[in-house]
Amino acid sequence: MQALKKLTEAASIAGKELNKIGIEKSRPNEGGNAIELFVKNALNKIGCNADSPSTSSGKKKAAGYPDLEFKDEFGRTNYLECKTFNIKNIATTQRSFYLSPSNDFKVTKDAHHFVISFELYVAGRKGGDNIYKSRGWKILSVEKLEVDVKYEFNSDNARMYTEKLILAEGKL
Repeated sequence: MQALKKLTEAASIAGKELNKIGIEKSRPNEGGNAIELFVKNALNKIGCNADSPSTSSGKKKAAGYPDLEFKDEFGRTNYLECKTFNIKNIATTQRSFYLSPSNDFKVTKDAHHFVISFELYVAGRKGGDNIYKSRGWKILSVEKLEVDVKYEFNSDNARMYTEKLILAEGKL
């Protein structure tokens, strides 16, 4: 698979660049956002035209699944989620992936769906931040990923504080 070959090449480049400068963050879970730029730059360096995906309305959107869209050498679209992990909690039940439905969804094409994840460790400190570097990476396919569905009822203030719902109120 050409996309996997390109993604493997990009992972190596991104990891080496990351380890040159590190990621300065106070918390390890903030590293996932920072890793995206390393991966995007590496994919672009090898000619994969990586960018934030466009939504169904045509807007570029960074937040949410997937983080990046890139092309393989045949021009086929691939979606990529960028993650980080700590080897100490890799086998825990900590939530590490989620996909939320949207009226303006970022998945608009038939494509491969990949996750690239870098193992981070604390390599030092700078001010109040840790400096994270990587020991390695994993490329995953979400095709066979087992997921849970979380049913949730939610509302907002405009719908909650309407006259028809208020049973009593008072002033102090």
